[in-house]
Amino acid sequence: MTAVEPERIHQKEVAIVAGVDISGQWNRMFEERVIWDYDTSKLDEITQIEGAESLGACYQCGKCTPVCPVDHVGDYSPRKIFRKTQMGSSLLTSPDLWLCTTCANCLRVCPKEVNMIKIMPAAREQAVLLGNAPTELSQAFENTFRYGNPLGEPARKRADWAKDAGVPVPILAHISRPVDILWFVECYPAYHPRGKDAARGLARIFHALGVDYGILGVEEKCSCDSQRLAGEKGLFEMFAEHNIKMFGKYQFNTLLTADPHALNAFKHEYPKYGGEYNVLHYTQFLAPLLDRIPFKKSLPYRVTFHDPCYLGRHNGEYEAPRRLLEAIPGIELTEMKRCKSNGYCCGGGGGGMWLDSFARPHVSERLSERRVREAVSTGADVLAVCCPYEISRFEDAVKSTGNEGKLIVRDIIELIDESMRG
Repeated sequence: MTAVEPERIHQKEVAIVAGVDISGQWNRMFEERVIWDYDTSKLDEITQIEGAESLGACYQCGKCTPVCPVDHVGDYSPRKIFRKTQMGSSLLTSPDLWLCTTCANCLRVCPKEVNMIKIMPAAREQAVLLGNAPTELSQAFENTFRYGNPLGEPARKRADWAKDAGVPVPILAHISRPVDILWFVECYPAYHPRGKDAARGLARIFHALGVDYGILGVEEKCSCDSQRLAGEKGLFEMFAEHNIKMFGKYQFNTLLTADPHALNAFKHEYPKYGGEYNVLHYTQFLAPLLDRIPFKKSLPYRVTFHDPCYLGRHNGEYEAPRRLLEAIPGIELTEMKRCKSNGYCCGGGGGGMWLDSFARPHVSERLSERRVREAVSTGADVLAVCCPYEISRFEDAVKSTGNEGKLIVRDIIELIDESMRG
């Protein structure tokens, strides 16, 4: 047999083959060197990208596969991505590049710390530069660049939601004074019909509690964390610089947001560009104030709660939302089987919010549909959320799975507001 050249040994594989006789009994064991050539250039193509190096550390243990939410509805996991690139498939031109929701459940169990939260954005950035981004994702990028939000809504209408809140909503440029809380509203609460419902509810809660706060209004632009994770780092940097400049115009103690994706950006990414703040999600802000919330009405709901990936696994907050739910009179909280650190993903993270059409041929159902089925199986009346992506995703999934009338979707803000208003 031809000797294996030492410099190519990393491209070879050795098999131990057992011989079996016709009676089915073990007859003999022998070692045969079976050699296959591997083209590792496609794996090297990824591991040589800054931020994506850890893909090469995968040793195929498979722990990531059963916890990957996409694998539950398709055929997907970091282990499978590694194997495909190892066998010569280019990730930069594969649909696999765009199916990851960056939920971080794989990283939670990976013994080698193969970090898809860094690998995917880095690889996607290269694909975007090569013009390989899916059409609907490119449209979200274009909308964000032109209008300051991925929905393509006019920038001048960013604070219009506040007109129907029923309480004053201070805009910092108008009040010209320091505030305790700068509330970063973000795009979906500012523009999406169901997001606006939650934004108005939070304004009423703040008013009832006497919170000293203000919003940026038209000076606010998208935090762009999802765009960054989807590969548009340049757009993220441009918008981070804008928002940091706006924050610098005003005096405040705490930067607050209802969007876990914005929370993630402000805590972990904006400091790299000089923007360091005391940052809280609204659940973290309200949970210590429970004794001040004037609940009036008992809500006879059985509620199950969906942990947002970017509030839970990415930022370690699991208890504040549950404390709020358990404090609302009449509510019975029941957990889904997959919750907290092993919570299932809604499918909206990492750019997935804009990629449902692209993903459809590669999955049996949307992640949001799988999650709604899990919520229904608990016997809950209400699926509670605290991320603006989730309310629209789950309401659509309730309809598409035929569960209208069985389950309603509410932001925790809306439940608190409902109880407060009587």
